[in-house]
Amino acid sequence: MTFKELNLIDPLIKALDKKGYEMPSPIQQQAIPHILEGHDMFGCAQTGTGKTAAFALPILQLLDKNRKPGDKDKREIKALILAPTRELASQISENFTAYGTHLGFKHAVIFGGVSQFHQVVALKKGIDILIATPGRLLDLMQQGFIKLNHIQYFVLDEADRMLDMGFIHDMKKVIAKLPEKRQTLFFSATAAPNIMKLANSILHNPVSVAVNPVSSTATLIKQQVYFVKQDKKMLLLKHIIQTEKINHALIFTRTKRGADKVAKQLSAFGIKAEAIHGNKSQGARERALKGFKDRTLKILVATDIASRGIDVDKLTHVINYEIPEVPETYVHRIGRTGRAGEGGTAISLCSHDEQPDFKAIEKLVKKDIQVIKKHPYV
Repeated sequence: MTFKELNLIDPLIKALDKKGYEMPSPIQQQAIPHILEGHDMFGCAQTGTGKTAAFALPILQLLDKNRKPGDKDKREIKALILAPTRELASQISENFTAYGTHLGFKHAVIFGGVSQFHQVVALKKGIDILIATPGRLLDLMQQGFIKLNHIQYFVLDEADRMLDMGFIHDMKKVIAKLPEKRQTLFFSATAAPNIMKLANSILHNPVSVAVNPVSSTATLIKQQVYFVKQDKKMLLLKHIIQTEKINHALIFTRTKRGADKVAKQLSAFGIKAEAIHGNKSQGARERALKGFKDRTLKILVATDIASRGIDVDKLTHVINYEIPEVPETYVHRIGRTGRAGEGGTAISLCSHDEQPDFKAIEKLVKKDIQVIKKHPYV
């Protein structure tokens, strides 16, 4: 199937051609026709499946279809996309810029951690589409800079992460301000009971689509584990990066402090690395991400929350310096590689104390992960 067969309009097809997109992903094939027909949707899809395009493309097409004379003179926010992190919000914004380049809509992205000045300037000029994190959105609503009474399309992206981060009350406050008559699209990597309860409270006769359930890991990702003493992990990490000639890797730690420590120690070994987490300024985060994407930065060390929205083409390696306590997090982590049909390698460094967590991961993904027994730090 091609994008043209999904009945997308020519300006979108032209933008997709420029991006080099030829075939829609499974979530795009399933979701786009239903969204274009005006249905609410519950989408169960993990990161890396192409879900941003699955909602951005039909929203842009519907906005174009329903455009009225004079809309450009008096722009009102007609589409709201709510995302859990700054990085994901920025990534969604970049996609709307790329896909909508021939349509003339204006959008803004707002998030905390930076001055609101430039965000307010963009809002005052008038926009059609708003991409936001919950906290800054509510803040600017309370200051009177944002009104949601003209919203026609509402997207709640990565709802499971929203709940994990404690945004439930903020989300409910935002939803309470939306018009009753709207099209709502709800995306989550899991269909846990608390997720379904929230979805059922805001969706009206939804269509459900599910792609790559959270227990699945891309078949093109080679998964390996090294069992190692905790105090030898850093030496093993250095050994792996150097002997495997790894030139581009995303490394995960459980904590912000751990991310800083790993980045500092790798740099001391002569391996250029930077950390990204919630305590870093937005400018520092953006510089690190830019360097990682353009490959001037070899290694990026991240916490799980900070990693949301890190979408890097042809990323060869993901390394779990610390095993996540929640098995589903492992799937999210390693999904940063092996994207868009490319191969990738996921390496885990597992200490004795982390072995129960690792067993839980193997149980979730329903496979025995390859154990690398020959290394200097067994």
